[in-house]
Amino acid sequence: MTIKQTSIHVLASALLAICASVVYNAVYSSAFELDFSSILNVGGIVGSTLIGCLLMGLAYYLSYRWKGEKSLRWINILISVLSFVSIMGVLGMQLPLAIESPEMFPGLAIPMHFFPALSFLVVYSFFEPRHTNK
Repeated sequence: MTIKQTSIHVLASALLAICASVVYNAVYSSAFELDFSSILNVGGIVGSTLIGCLLMGLAYYLSYRWKGEKSLRWINILISVLSFVSIMGVLGMQLPLAIESPEMFPGLAIPMHFFPALSFLVVYSFFEPRHTNK
């Protein structure tokens, strides 16, 4: 796994997760006629997704260089656990009183916490080393 492969992996998974998050935001907001744009806007979605994918790519690259391909299984577990842990912030968030239907915000934000990890793990199958059995 080279730094070039890792960079392409990060960018591809970030683009996929950003698209999924922006589309989900639009669908959720229009379906329930809610506007959480003062709390969660497209810039925040893009920034947090990029940071998340960059951190996952860095973890993949460093663990692969340190311990090889078998260490990536542990990084996958870590990514999954951290995705679940990250929703605690959404559940504990105090929204401003001016926001209409604050109880609906977790339904918007929580799935977005899983999109970066899901896209990163899915896109990895295109970048994993190929083993040939002869």
